[in-house]
Amino acid sequence: MAFAQAAFGTSRRPIAGAVATMGVSDRVAFLRKTYVHLGASLVAFALFTAGMMRYATDLSLRLSFPRGGGFGWLALMMIAFIGVSFLAQRLAASETSRTLQYVGLGLAVVLWSVLAQPIIWFTIAKFGNPQEVLAGDHLNAVLSPKAALVLGEATVVTLAIFIGLTLTVFVTRKDFSFLGGFLGMAMFGMLAVVLVSLLFGFHVGIIYNVIVALLMGGYILYQTSLVMNYFRPTQHVAAAAMLFTTVAMLFIQILQILAETQRR
Repeated sequence: MAFAQAAFGTSRRPIAGAVATMGVSDRVAFLRKTYVHLGASLVAFALFTAGMMRYATDLSLRLSFPRGGGFGWLALMMIAFIGVSFLAQRLAASETSRTLQYVGLGLAVVLWSVLAQPIIWFTIAKFGNPQEVLAGDHLNAVLSPKAALVLGEATVVTLAIFIGLTLTVFVTRKDFSFLGGFLGMAMFGMLAVVLVSLLFGFHVGIIYNVIVALLMGGYILYQTSLVMNYFRPTQHVAAAAMLFTTVAMLFIQILQILAETQRR
């Protein structure tokens, strides 16, 4: 990813002091810390999202559907993936302040929680009972069995893809860092498609979500290679923030695909 390369100055060879140059026990400890932080971030993401939709419903709706929403929100999500994640990971990569590292990770969790809520509201509304979902002029975060099933399926598919691709890197030990340039250009290309759709008023369609999901799969391979070869032992929070951003983006795309393609 372009912002990961800028943040950590990666090259095709492991840098001095990187995880790849450490002993086995040190590498295992670094990876354990990275994925424990990632798991905690995903749990926090789920709790914050559910809590905001349940207990701050009006705020959730205002953030999810601002004036001019629609594809403008999609463009914001793409810009956030490229720009705000870069800022979060620069903070998380701080060598001088552990507090700043966690600020970056927390920023990523809050940001993607907000960005995930529009598609979750769409899922609730599409598969719920209108009499149960609608309360006056507002929506309630009431999950019907079908909506809960779709959310569960999206979660399982996302985790299966992430775990499968992560194991691919771990088992084969292939370095996928060469994908960085292509993925960066492809991501900016997808952003350009969204901006053009806003300008000319056409619908990008579900194929767009499929392509972005495939790109996230590529990012998982790329970023896992960075984690295994190029990060320093003190950058486990930065590594978790980077991986979390990609998993969250993948989840949003998978949920969009399932919500659009499944019937009530």
